[in-house]
Amino acid sequence: MSECKEYKLKEVVSFIDYRGKRGCLKKQILSKKNCLAIFSITRQPLPLITAKIVKNGVIQEPTEFISFEDYKSWMNRGFPEVGDVVMTTEAPLGEVAQIKDASFALAQRIITMRGRDGLLHSGYLKYFLQSNIGQARLKERETGTTVTGIKSSELKEVLISTPEYNTQTAIVEILSSLDDKIELNNQINKDLEALAQALFKQWFIDFEFPNEDGLPYKSSGGEMVDSVLGEIPKGWSVNQLSDLIQITGGGTPKRSNDEFWNGNIPWFSIRDISNNSQAIIIDTVEKITELGLKSSSTKLLPKGTTIITARGTVGKLAFISIPMAMNQSCYGINGKDGIGNYYNYYNIKQAVKLLQQNTHGAVFDTITTTTFNTVSVPFGNVDLTINFDNIVHELFESIENNLKENKNLSNLRDILLPKLISGELNVTNNSVEI
Repeated sequence: MSECKEYKLKEVVSFIDYRGKRGCLKKQILSKKNCLAIFSITRQPLPLITAKIVKNGVIQEPTEFISFEDYKSWMNRGFPEVGDVVMTTEAPLGEVAQIKDASFALAQRIITMRGRDGLLHSGYLKYFLQSNIGQARLKERETGTTVTGIKSSELKEVLISTPEYNTQTAIVEILSSLDDKIELNNQINKDLEALAQALFKQWFIDFEFPNEDGLPYKSSGGEMVDSVLGEIPKGWSVNQLSDLIQITGGGTPKRSNDEFWNGNIPWFSIRDISNNSQAIIIDTVEKITELGLKSSSTKLLPKGTTIITARGTVGKLAFISIPMAMNQSCYGINGKDGIGNYYNYYNIKQAVKLLQQNTHGAVFDTITTTTFNTVSVPFGNVDLTINFDNIVHELFESIENNLKENKNLSNLRDILLPKLISGELNVTNNSVEI
């Protein structure tokens, strides 16, 4: 690699900073739910980049929006462009990602940076700030106790080590090729899960499961009968959700005992579900030992269990692809009497909104075991759930394989990143020289 030069960020970066901007943005923010109404009478609302959706190098699916009419009046300090780098400046500090669609508004606690042509590639800036070197340099200049952050004046003084521009470009192309493949796999997984979700709706909500002749039941004249939920197929019943499931509680081994932690048993918590969580969980952030499992109230859940978060952030779902334990803020849910695992997952997913509405708790929302008694669902028979499982099994298997590939790609990227940024590895013609 060519010799690196060091610059202060203010020498090679243009900033768009909305921190400290006064105004009534809170009143202008729209929820995802309100966007459809706005869209019908005006131009499409624009997604709002907030600190909570910039994670792990990507901008996750937005949950807040700003109307087109308010966009220009709010964004009076500059407009983001494709390729710009966004960074969270507090709570947490230093999460970075690159903008791939310029149709965004910027919230507070977000700063946008653009490398100056010929001096700093914006993609290289992103990867540098993600690296252990970049993170350490941000950390050196943070302030605060309870909530740490970085002032604009301090951020501009952060040093960045840069090789020649063409070398920066080569580094970006190597690392972004891995990120692009990860993103492609994530999109494929969303499409695969959407197919499984659509089939569940067709069979168990619209009652178009195959009849004896392989034709859609309801639209082919299948007999329907009245129930408290409306018309359901003849022979079906209305059940409390709790009648169809087995519920397992979780627990946390004592943190003070090192013998309970860093073992080989995956231990699930809310940290393992992001805003854009896939249907399947293949690994967990934390792991416990066999002794930790035996010495706490947590249980080892079998593969195919659906986990639902039940306290604080309620109603997040995960389908586990390997046996794992979990903390006490979750429930593990399995179908009774041989009910299919995938059917069980989508049946719980269908019920989540009602479960959330029926939560208990004075301080924070909580789903209790009795909450599952408050939801009624139509049910056919176990065999139909197994037939559904047999069809969607291949979809979930493909999702799992893509997640495993993404894990390997992420590990490779994380190994290459510090070595490329530090110059330990050279790049020539977009290939790595060891």
